[in-house]
Amino acid sequence: MVGEMLAARGIVVSHEAYGNGRSSSAMPTAYDPVAQSFDLHRALPAGVAEAIRAAILGAVAASPRPRLLDLGAGTGRIGRPFVVAGDSYVGVDLSLGMLREFARRAGDDGHSPHLVRADGERLPFGEGAFDAVLLIQVIGAARNWQKIVGEARRVLRHNGALIVGHAVTPPDGIDAQMKAYLASLLRGMGVSPYHVDTRGVAQNWFESMAHSSIRIIAAEWTTKRTPHAFLDRQRSGARFSALPGPVKDEALGRLAHWAAAHFGSLNAVSTEQHAFELRVFRFQEEEVRR
Repeated sequence: MVGEMLAARGIVVSHEAYGNGRSSSAMPTAYDPVAQSFDLHRALPAGVAEAIRAAILGAVAASPRPRLLDLGAGTGRIGRPFVVAGDSYVGVDLSLGMLREFARRAGDDGHSPHLVRADGERLPFGEGAFDAVLLIQVIGAARNWQKIVGEARRVLRHNGALIVGHAVTPPDGIDAQMKAYLASLLRGMGVSPYHVDTRGVAQNWFESMAHSSIRIIAAEWTTKRTPHAFLDRQRSGARFSALPGPVKDEALGRLAHWAAAHFGSLNAVSTEQHAFELRVFRFQEEEVRR
C-alpha cells in the first residue's frame, strides 16, 4: 500500500485516517469549507516559496533527489515549487478540500502531485521512508503536536531532517496586536483558549531532544498590513470559522471597533518586515526508536 501511495498521482485516501470505519465523505475537517478562499489573503510574495524549497533542499543534502514528506501540505503554498521541479515530494493533509485545491492549481500548471489524505497522527508509511519531513505552518495549529511529531520521526530515516517552518512577523505589528486582542475578547466571551503558544512549547521540546539543530532564514520581505486585511483573513481562518455564527459576528464587530480606535482607521497601513524561518532538527537513532 505504501509503495502504491508513493507511486500514485492525484489524491490517495488512506483508510488509516478513519479509526471508526466511517467514509471519507462523512468526515469533513474545519479546513474543507474554507479551502477555496484560504489562500486569498495568505499568498506569499513572489519567489518566497521557491526560496523556501531551495533552503530545504540545501539543508537536507541527503541525495541528489531526497524523499520529502510534507505534513499539513494544505493547498500547496509551499509544496507547489517542489512539484513543479519534479522533486520526490509527497503532500499529506487530512482536509480533502485543501488537497483538491492543491491538485487543481498544480493541474492548471500541467503538473500532477503525489497527495495523500491521511491523519498526521496515523501515517500510512513505513519506518524510515523519507529523508526529510516538513512541518510548515503546522505546529502552531496542531491540537496534538506530540503525536504528529512522533509519527514524523517514525517515518524519517536515521539522521533524517525534521524541518519546522513558520512566518516571522513583528511582535508589535498589526497582526500580533489584533490576535492578542481577539484572544482576550474570546476569553471574555467564554470561548476556550484560542491563540496558545503551542509553537513555543514544541520548540523547547525539539531543542531538548534533538541531536542537532540549525536555524535558517529562508526568505525576508517587506509587506504592508492593515486592520481591515486582518479581519478579512480571520473570517476565512479554519478554527475561527468553526465557531458559532453569533460568536464570530460579535467578536469581529468588537475587534473592528477596537482596531479603528487603536490604529486610527481600519485602513491604517503599517509597513512591516516579515521573514520565513526554518528549524532543521536531527535525532539520533536510539531517540527515534523510543
